[in-house]
Amino acid sequence: MSADPSLDAVTIGNAMVDVIAAVDERFLVAHDMVKASMMLVDAQRSDFLYSRIGECIQASGGSAANTSHGMASFGARAGFIGKIADDELGRVFAADLARAGVKFFPAPFDHDEPTGRCVIAVTPDGQRTMNTFLGAGAVLTPGDISREAVQSAAVVFLEGYLFDKDDAKEAFRVAAQYAHDARRRVALTLSDSFCVERHRPDFLALVRDEVDILFANEHELCSLYETNSFDEAVVKLRRDCRLAAVTRSHLGSVVITPDEYVEVPPIDVDRVVDATGAGDMYAAGFLVGFARGASLADCGLMATIAATEVIGHVGPRPLVPLATLVPERLSR
Repeated sequence: MSADPSLDAVTIGNAMVDVIAAVDERFLVAHDMVKASMMLVDAQRSDFLYSRIGECIQASGGSAANTSHGMASFGARAGFIGKIADDELGRVFAADLARAGVKFFPAPFDHDEPTGRCVIAVTPDGQRTMNTFLGAGAVLTPGDISREAVQSAAVVFLEGYLFDKDDAKEAFRVAAQYAHDARRRVALTLSDSFCVERHRPDFLALVRDEVDILFANEHELCSLYETNSFDEAVVKLRRDCRLAAVTRSHLGSVVITPDEYVEVPPIDVDRVVDATGAGDMYAAGFLVGFARGASLADCGLMATIAATEVIGHVGPRPLVPLATLVPERLSR
């Protein structure tokens, strides 16, 4: 029997610095962006968009790192595995995690790539369109995954955005093997429907063979199973995965197992300011509830609380401690 975990979750993903700016719809058209998508760009394209974006907010980000940050904001024990460079942005990124109380397990500085950057264009409806230069994150390899770090956590959480490189795919499989060797759980977020389309066979194999907890939105799930019917996607999901949490925008979310279908209502908000990080915070809240042994409905409630907080302001991370928003019955 493995020792009790010292962390509730360790996340693995792209270590990024987010550059967030408000734009109008014309900006997306003028710069050939597909609204509400994530596109991988090279350093030249990233520099060009950065020069055109105008007034912006810069903050450490990356989907999995945001989830770790959200968990720490709830008072949970979280860690992050990712690859940065020994440069200014890398130092900023590491310092931000330390301030948040997230344990960082950086990969070795065995490369010449700079720390990654994501230029995020936010339209008036709160939708975010992401242009990601992976930088150092693109060279994550299986050798960068610390067995000790993975096995120190009850859950290892994998970021789908990282799946665009073959070495990263193998790194995910290695992390999943480490986790299951120690009787830990493996969670995956699909991250983006365009990412799913690029790597559907690999994602399906991962979900069927390795994943214990799946996070997705409705569009990503339908893309995974190549259907326009959410109900049909749910039927197929139940055959492949033991536990999934699926967000459905204004319809709230659902938590799905082979035997249960738990509907989680949304929390009303006056206005969606910026959807950046909403899915990341949803996963954070759910994983905290899971770590505390909460019911599926309460896991979904904590997830919704976290996502609702972050969409009310610009930026992917909460402005108030999420622990202060949790009903007393769910607090530890």
